[in-house]
Amino acid sequence: MLKEVIATRYLTPLREGGSLPGLVEADDFGTYVMKFTGAGQGRKTLVAEVVCGELARRLGLRVPRLVTIALDPVLGLGEPDHQVQELLRSSGGTNLGMDFLSGALGFDPLAFAVSSEEAGRIVWFDALINNVDRSWRNPNLLMHHGDLWLIDHGATMIWHHNWPGAEASANRPYDASDHALAGFAPDVAAAAAQLAPLVTGELLTEVTAEIPDAWLTGEPGFDTPDDLRRAYARPLLARAAVVHERVTGLEEGK
Repeated sequence: MLKEVIATRYLTPLREGGSLPGLVEADDFGTYVMKFTGAGQGRKTLVAEVVCGELARRLGLRVPRLVTIALDPVLGLGEPDHQVQELLRSSGGTNLGMDFLSGALGFDPLAFAVSSEEAGRIVWFDALINNVDRSWRNPNLLMHHGDLWLIDHGATMIWHHNWPGAEASANRPYDASDHALAGFAPDVAAAAAQLAPLVTGELLTEVTAEIPDAWLTGEPGFDTPDDLRRAYARPLLARAAVVHERVTGLEEGK
C-alpha cells in the first residue's frame, strides 16, 4: 500500500496546475506536491494518478513516489487566500501526495534530447492510459538530474467518467500527433513488444489495490471498492495487447 503521511504545514499553492495543487510538508519531514479531493474532478483525478503512476513505475518509467496524505482542514484556517482556504476546508481526510522533485526543469523538446526508445515507451504508455494531457503545449514531463520524469496523470482513463460507455471508450484510437515526444521518432512497436506482456491481470490487481477505499466508495453501479478496482483493470488489460496498433498521428509528429 502507499505510504501514509500526515500534512503538518501548507507551504504554497502551485498555480500552474489547473486543480490548484499545493506544496506541503508532512510528519515524515518530506515535501510533497499535494492534490486534493475537493478540487476539480475530485477523487477520480486522484484515482487516475494512483493507477497510472503506480502502473508506470512497475513498467520501469520514472514517476515521483506517491503517498497518501491525511489532511486536517484546520490547516487552512490561517491561509490568506480564500480559494486555498476553501480547498483545504473541503479536502479533509485522505488526499494524494507526490515527491517534490526539487530543482527539476519543465521539459522543452527544443532543449532536451530523448531517444527513440524512451519516447516510444512513453507514447505507448500514454496510449494505454489514454493520456490527453501530454501535448507539446503542456508536456507534464520534468527533467531531474538528467532523467525524464512523468507527472500529472489526472486527465487519463476518460472512460471512468462514464462507466456504461467504458468499453467503447477504451477501444478508441490514440491520436499522438500533438504528443510532446512525437518529434523524437518514438518506437511504439518496440515498446509494445517489451511492455505489453508485463501488463497482466495480476499486475493490475496489485496496482489497483493501491487505491484507498475512501476514493472508491459510493460509485453508482458498484457494490464494493473491489468491484470498482476490477472495472479499472479490465480496460487496461484489454487495451495493452492492441493499443500500439491504434496509435495515430506520429507520421505528422512535430
